[in-house]
Amino acid sequence: METLALFLQTAVQMGTPLLFATLGGILCEKSGHLNLGIEGMMLMGAVMGFQVAYLTGNPVLSMVAAGLCASFGALIYAFITVTLRGNQIVTGLTLTIFGTGFSNFLGRNLSDVNLPASIGAFFKPLDIPFLTDLPIVGKMFFNQGIYVFLSLIIAVLLYFYLKKTRFGLSLRGIGENPAAAD
Repeated sequence: METLALFLQTAVQMGTPLLFATLGGILCEKSGHLNLGIEGMMLMGAVMGFQVAYLTGNPVLSMVAAGLCASFGALIYAFITVTLRGNQIVTGLTLTIFGTGFSNFLGRNLSDVNLPASIGAFFKPLDIPFLTDLPIVGKMFFNQGIYVFLSLIIAVLLYFYLKKTRFGLSLRGIGENPAAAD
């Protein structure tokens, strides 16, 4: 029973980055863009966040650096596909290849380093009283780091945004039929 709980807890942890990527992909897809560069943006952000965490020991600064680096990748994608009207598929795949090379280049010397203890302490699992003690589900969902909780909250908020708000309806309308939205 303990092995199953540990397996499910790890599966939720490992699936969290995929959930973030999926939510971003859904938002892009609903707006009418096929962004195949999400993986490259995530790789760029991850290596930059890791490097800043290693150099500074500051978890907040590392999260900001990761977000800014990934946002820079998104800015490149948006400029090429929206402003220059470039091909979305080619641009996305190019950004994925670039992000892979970028992360390999910057991260080649970081594979054997240990992060400072301040980083591990900041991202340690949160222990929610009573809920963590539930069999199987307690460890799976309620003994997780902040990013797991954040991903679940964002998933619910994105659902309500797309399905229950006027802005979400407009976004879906633009993605499905831009001429009608005009």
